[in-house]
Amino acid sequence: MKTTIDLPDELLHRAKVAAAQRKTTLRELMQTGLDWVLRSEADETVRPAALARLQKGLHLGDKPLTRDEAHERD
Repeated sequence: MKTTIDLPDELLHRAKVAAAQRKTTLRELMQTGLDWVLRSEADETVRPAALARLQKGLHLGDKPLTRDEAHERD
């Protein structure tokens, strides 16, 4: 889909230079950048829940094993 955006001249110039240095198009550079920003935001909404699960830990029984019990071999 085509759309029109208004960018400051300096930003547009830097973007064109960056695209040329990467041997890609301005369109591809912008798509990659937008995708990266949107994925980063999605990660930010998932990260707190994942950290909470890690901090809570798993319930593996009523009492923790001693070192000897954990390393006991049959």
